[in-house]
Amino acid sequence: MAETKRLSGIFTPNVVPLDGRGEIDEAELRRYVDWLIARGVHGLYPNGSTGEFTRFTADERRRIIEIIADQTAGRVPILAGAAEANTRETIKACERYHELGARAVAIVSPFYYRLSSAGVYAYFKEIADHSPIDVTLYNIPMFASPIDVPTVTRLAAECPKVVGIKDSSGDLPQMMRMIAAIRPQRSDFCFLTGWDAALMPMLLIGCDGGTNATSGVVPEITRKLYDLTLAGRLDQARDLQYRLLTLFDAMLYSAEFPEGFRAALNLRGIRAGAGRQPKSEVQKIELDKLSRELQCLLAAEGFADQPVGGCPVKEPIDPEQVARIVRDVVGQLRKQGASGGGA
Repeated sequence: MAETKRLSGIFTPNVVPLDGRGEIDEAELRRYVDWLIARGVHGLYPNGSTGEFTRFTADERRRIIEIIADQTAGRVPILAGAAEANTRETIKACERYHELGARAVAIVSPFYYRLSSAGVYAYFKEIADHSPIDVTLYNIPMFASPIDVPTVTRLAAECPKVVGIKDSSGDLPQMMRMIAAIRPQRSDFCFLTGWDAALMPMLLIGCDGGTNATSGVVPEITRKLYDLTLAGRLDQARDLQYRLLTLFDAMLYSAEFPEGFRAALNLRGIRAGAGRQPKSEVQKIELDKLSRELQCLLAAEGFADQPVGGCPVKEPIDPEQVARIVRDVVGQLRKQGASGGGA
């Protein structure tokens, strides 16, 4: 089996800018592609979860890849999301994205219907046997049937077209098990993490890169974190990982995914527009509050101006106050122990 250079680096799962009618804003999508490439991302990953692929029609998904492939013009590789509702339509998408010059496709495990490991294997085997383009598995157990280590190992051994996995579980030991099982047999097989909160530790245990939603908003930080980690400048990388975690948590957990990322992108000057999912009045109010919080976080990184009225100032931690609290807690625990109390 001829081996090719494996995928590596930061692949951005991009938001799709929408206009006031909720249609794809082609001009802004093209500007966004140039903006990301200029800020150092290694590749683009359209039609992923951050790109809300389930909220577009099959024709729209193909159009998104057409626009991005045309605008990218070979400057960076494209890992195209090709998941459709069944194997026949997925294979058709693989054929089209191969024609458009994508480097590979990412295919999520079957969703809605929960499949056994045998069913997951059969699904990917069918696609890999008929795809003209390299396939990366996409494990996101929160939304789709999980892909376990034996299944990944078997697909890697039997299917030359399966060239990697994008794992969004954030499960570090599972990633280590996969790398240990597969890399000795397949040096071309890539391991990408989709969990931004663990990018640095994933790189340290052998991952080749990531498909990270934060790279669509702060590509400068994500790319620098990747570079510093690979260069062994771990103190600086760790500092960046903590800063990235703060942004990631705010964008992911403070609104329904991926609205926080869309709101942050608007603050970076990309006209992402509103998503297609309808929002209640309460959600709109909460999203406005989040936008202000995100503006403060981005301002702290030098990527935005502070909102009108400024941002709250965090008081520095007083070591003496912490010590007093610890002494009080220890004292209470000792009293409970002496009196026979306890949980």
